[in-house]
Amino acid sequence: MTIQQLLKTAPVTTLLLASFIGLFIMQVLTGVDANNPSTEALLKWGANALPFTMGDEPWRLVSSAFLHIGLMHLLFNGFAMYFFGQIAEPMFGSAKFLALFLLAAIGGNLLNNYVTWHSIVEGTGQPGLSAGASGGIMGIGAALLIAALFKISVNGMVLNLKSLIFIMGINLVYGFAVPGIDNAGHIGGAVTGLVIALAFAIAYRQRMTIALQNMPNPATYEDRYRTTYINFPASSDTDFSANNEHFNNVGFDNNSSFHPDSAVNSHLNTHANHSHLSEQKTPTKSILIWQLLPWLMMLLISIGFIWWWQDIHDQILHVLKTIE
Repeated sequence: MTIQQLLKTAPVTTLLLASFIGLFIMQVLTGVDANNPSTEALLKWGANALPFTMGDEPWRLVSSAFLHIGLMHLLFNGFAMYFFGQIAEPMFGSAKFLALFLLAAIGGNLLNNYVTWHSIVEGTGQPGLSAGASGGIMGIGAALLIAALFKISVNGMVLNLKSLIFIMGINLVYGFAVPGIDNAGHIGGAVTGLVIALAFAIAYRQRMTIALQNMPNPATYEDRYRTTYINFPASSDTDFSANNEHFNNVGFDNNSSFHPDSAVNSHLNTHANHSHLSEQKTPTKSILIWQLLPWLMMLLISIGFIWWWQDIHDQILHVLKTIE
């Protein structure tokens, strides 16, 4: 897929990739080592670090998702974003896809800080830093797993569940096997993506169910037209020839006849059409509610993350006051 095709199919994915690469180039141009950046440089460019992120700089929960520790880290995450993004963004929509990535990245960083903080309290760890889009990408991958499980299609194609499980499994195993990998960030991002994707999948299933239930039934139209012709006032003496002035004249004149059955049938047809429109409004409202479900889930997750950050922040302040 060319850059023009990717930009048209998945614009947010393209912009995310451009931001990863652009930030890395800016780092290198300012003297940061392309393969082994220093801790000071990473902190300067927005890495996630417990004393800062959980203190007065919570913005690092987001900024660290765009920062990468060396060229290989950037290439690995860039390829994963390209692979997952071109599938997930058309499936979920650009706005929801971006929200999914950011929330998964924040969830991964929060879990990293939570684990780090408790290891420090227990005396088994020390403060560190993390960076990279891995948490957000793992969230996207987990969301695609749910989409494959629920058989949600992309342009008529259903995702291969086994392939996605294999790719996600490799990432998790690699993270546990190689030292220095942010496993908590990967797991936190994946769990966040799973929860959000469940809301997507449930909403998708419900919308499809409502749409199928309200598909027009050919028998309904057949009955409607049959009723119209049967109820039309006619007799053996009715003349449908072109010479009949009643049918040739566009408007009614003083000689036009009026049949009471016609008035009754007109009233019944109007009432039936009104009932049909009322029935259409209910499915529309139901579909709208299910369309809002993913956004409501992401709002709840955002509120939960704010509470989680505040809880860790208060714990740190309490310990610092105790030490003083």
